[in-house]
Amino acid sequence: MEAVLTALNKDLKPFEDLITSFSKGQLKPHVEERDRYPFGDLDTSVNEEAFNKIYELGFLGTMLPEKFGGIGQGISTLCMMLGHVAEVDASYSLIIFTSSMSQQIILEAGAERIAEKIFLGAKTAKDYLVAYPSFCNPGQLVTIPKASPAGKGYTLSGKLDYLVLGNFSTWAVIPARVADTPGYSYFLVDLSDKGVRKGEPIFSLGLHACPIVDATFDNASAQLIGEEGAGERYFDAASKVMHVATASISSGIMKGSLKEAVDYAKEREQGGRAIVNWSEIRMLLANMAVKSRAAEMCVAETCQGIEARIRDWGVYSAATAIMVHELACEVVTDGVQVLGGNGYMKDYGQEKRYRDARQVQALLGTAPLKKLSLIREIIA
Repeated sequence: MEAVLTALNKDLKPFEDLITSFSKGQLKPHVEERDRYPFGDLDTSVNEEAFNKIYELGFLGTMLPEKFGGIGQGISTLCMMLGHVAEVDASYSLIIFTSSMSQQIILEAGAERIAEKIFLGAKTAKDYLVAYPSFCNPGQLVTIPKASPAGKGYTLSGKLDYLVLGNFSTWAVIPARVADTPGYSYFLVDLSDKGVRKGEPIFSLGLHACPIVDATFDNASAQLIGEEGAGERYFDAASKVMHVATASISSGIMKGSLKEAVDYAKEREQGGRAIVNWSEIRMLLANMAVKSRAAEMCVAETCQGIEARIRDWGVYSAATAIMVHELACEVVTDGVQVLGGNGYMKDYGQEKRYRDARQVQALLGTAPLKKLSLIREIIA
């Protein structure tokens, strides 16, 4: 089905064709297998092929300017892609999202040399993807004392929980506090540094196929991104854009859940007829459809507002994310109920979407923190 964003902007059609072909051909056949990670092996040839395929197709650099090796598209293109991927497997939408969030931090900081170093020098997805703590509240993580009075660099020491792509990527963007400096800063860290120790893969609630680890730093070399103490400014600027990207992931999960529920209801018979003909099931499906369609339209309108830079576009982006995440949790709950006992089984996919929707809700901070941040901005 054509996305609302593509219907509003026909220039997105070639990108939509690419992403849907990739999702159906590369992702769909292996969703159940990948969801067993970390108890299964993620580093198989199948997964390496998928990681490198999204890199080769340019999905990892959707909003990155062409001068840094990206495809230079806007938030509408990114959200359209994330939605289609999440409809099949939201884990891979988190991979694309994390890559984009890292890039936005680097761009907001004006760190062009770092962008050139990473993205123009990359030859594989491992080199191109940049790990980021997508579920953490920046500035509460680790401390970085200055490396030397001569100011030759920084060393990072401390522990960082929940580093997305931490056991796959070569690089990581780390928010941390510098001794005797107010606020927090962002740093680029080479994860192969001898001072970096990565824990075992984390078994998270959902999004299993996107590798996540805890990391410990012991005097690991770190390169400052932008200015000291400006981390909050960079994060706020990047997250204003990226909040709606998290909403597009939730919207994609909703579409997948609705499709699974409708298909099952047409095939499953009870009392001599397909359950899709039972009024109770139809009402559940109707509620799912209303919320899913409304969420998709909300994401599309917000993307257009961001690209047009309408007044208070950052507030709309945050509000869209909060509302769509809540709708997604309601939709996937109904999706499980339509399948009855089968809805709780991994074989049918609804149980996975139920977990994924709640995990996505915590991207860029927990829901209560995002709501408090939103009302502070409105009051101000």
